[in-house]
Amino acid sequence: MDSEFISTLFLTFKLAFTTTFLLLFIGIPVAYVLAYGNFRFKSFLETVIAMPLVLPPTVLGFYFLVFLAPDSFLGNLLDRFIGLKLVFTFEGLVLASLIYSLPFMVHPIQSGFSSVPKSLIEASYTLGKSKLTTLFRVIIPNSKPAILTGIVLSFAHTVGEFGVVLMVGGSIPGETKVASIAIYEEVEALNYDRANMYAIVLFLITFFILLTVYTINKKFLRAERL
Repeated sequence: MDSEFISTLFLTFKLAFTTTFLLLFIGIPVAYVLAYGNFRFKSFLETVIAMPLVLPPTVLGFYFLVFLAPDSFLGNLLDRFIGLKLVFTFEGLVLASLIYSLPFMVHPIQSGFSSVPKSLIEASYTLGKSKLTTLFRVIIPNSKPAILTGIVLSFAHTVGEFGVVLMVGGSIPGETKVASIAIYEEVEALNYDRANMYAIVLFLITFFILLTVYTINKKFLRAERL
C-alpha cells in the first residue's frame, strides 16, 4: 500500500467521522423539534431536510458551487472576513456532507423519539423536570437504538458519497480525494486491481459496522422486553 492509498482512505474516514460527530449534535435537536413540535412550517422543514434523499447529488453540488464559490457574494464574504474557503477544500466537503447526510441522522432519531411512551414523558413533567432534563434523562436513554442507527447510517452514507464530494471538492490528493472518487478514477484508467483494493476496504468496514449495529440493537430490544 502506497502513501496515496493510505492518505485517501484516511481522508475518507476523517470526513465520515467529522460529519457524523457534527450531525449527532445537529440531528438530536432537529429530530426533537420534528417529533414533538407543532408549528406552522413543520411540513416545510421536514421537506427541506428530506430533499437529499431524492435530490440528485449533482444538483446539490452544483448549487453549492454557485452560492459558495470564491467569486460568489457569500463565498467572497466568507473568504474576506474569516478566511474560509468552501470550494475544493476539506471544510467544504464537511459542509456539503452535513447537508447531504442530514436526513440519515434525523429520521431514525425522530422515529425513536416519537416511539418513546408519552406516559414516561408526562411523568417526568409531573415530577417538575424541564423539557431539557426530560430530553436527556428520559427521551434519549429510551432512544439509544434509534440514535445508534442514525450514527451508523450517516457514517456509511458519508463514506459512500460521490456526486456531492466530486462537485464540491474535486479530486485533490490529500485534500479532497476520497475513496469513492478514487474508485471511479481507477476504473476509468482500467486499474481494476487498485479499484478493488479501495472497494474491498469500504465493503468490509461498512459490513462489519452494520453487523455490529444490528447485533447491538437486538440486544437493546431483548433487554427492553425483559
